[in-house]
Amino acid sequence: MRLVVLFLFTAVLSIGQTRLTLAQLRSFLRSSIQLKHDDQKVAAFLKKVQLTERLEDREIEEFEGQGVGPGTLNALRALREVSAKLPAAPPPVVVKAAAPIVIPPPSRQEQDNVLAQVRQYALAYDQRLPDFICAQVTRRFYDPTGMEFWRGSDTITAKLTYFQNKEEKKVLFINGSYQDIDYEKLGGATSTGEFGSLLKEVFEPASHATFAWERWATLRGHRMYVFSYRVPREFSKWKLLYERSLEDVPGYTGLIYVDKETSQVMRVTLEATDITLSFPIQAASTKLDYDYASISERQYLLPLRAEIRMRSGKNLIKNEVEFRMYRKFGTETNITFDTPDALSADQTEEKPVSPAPPTKK
Repeated sequence: MRLVVLFLFTAVLSIGQTRLTLAQLRSFLRSSIQLKHDDQKVAAFLKKVQLTERLEDREIEEFEGQGVGPGTLNALRALREVSAKLPAAPPPVVVKAAAPIVIPPPSRQEQDNVLAQVRQYALAYDQRLPDFICAQVTRRFYDPTGMEFWRGSDTITAKLTYFQNKEEKKVLFINGSYQDIDYEKLGGATSTGEFGSLLKEVFEPASHATFAWERWATLRGHRMYVFSYRVPREFSKWKLLYERSLEDVPGYTGLIYVDKETSQVMRVTLEATDITLSFPIQAASTKLDYDYASISERQYLLPLRAEIRMRSGKNLIKNEVEFRMYRKFGTETNITFDTPDALSADQTEEKPVSPAPPTKK
């Protein structure tokens, strides 16, 4: 499995005026303080902010007490002046926090049994897959400020062919316009390995992964075992490629979500550790969700959505990748692919654990 990054930020685009509520401004400033963002860069961003509510003196005093820099304070005072005639922000809604639900973890024997089943399943996962084709839709975003103010870059629709345990991708559309480009020649950030190799490399003995119980979770209406794991750098096969010329193979940690009823893996996450200090990419992570899809009237557990994030300096990249319209390869090749709407958040959002096992509606 690998991540490829071609950074195209040779000229950083300026961000236009941004409208923020006071709640969004507070959240932004708290995050900037926590991440120790440069005072002058925060101030420069605030000069492009248009508030939707009045900024009061007491708010500025609170921000000063939290540790914002002098440049940021001056920018806030300027915002106070231009927002003086705006309506006041509504009072915050105080919600009494519910008592946390505590569900005992499974016994050590149950944990070991689950992990043994998952390992057996993961190592043979790609052998269970049929030959198929599907649409891979990649929505790419970037942020040159490092503050997660995401801007859309492009939307790429590709035809993915999986034949005899090998995947091949062909770009069909970029931003809705027909293209005929080989996926390997596509610029920007790309990824591979969603169909088997990613999961297999976590569980194969050569990875020397160590596992530990993490928590219970609810995902797509089902209760999940969640295990954490770690793969040391010296045994890793996860490649990071920069500009298709520089390569690093970091170690990684992550989580494995396993359906309690079926012992099937429904989500796997990876986060790079021990990246070489001189490597241009400082952070990289992947989250891959699986769900059932019908191919020739049979149900298979297949990739549903992946989210890839990377950071190089202050430049952030995020790819949201969806796998849609699965069809059997060879009998339904005359398919007109289009670019479907993005999946709704509830299909991949983790829900709080409930006292009784959840049931999918």
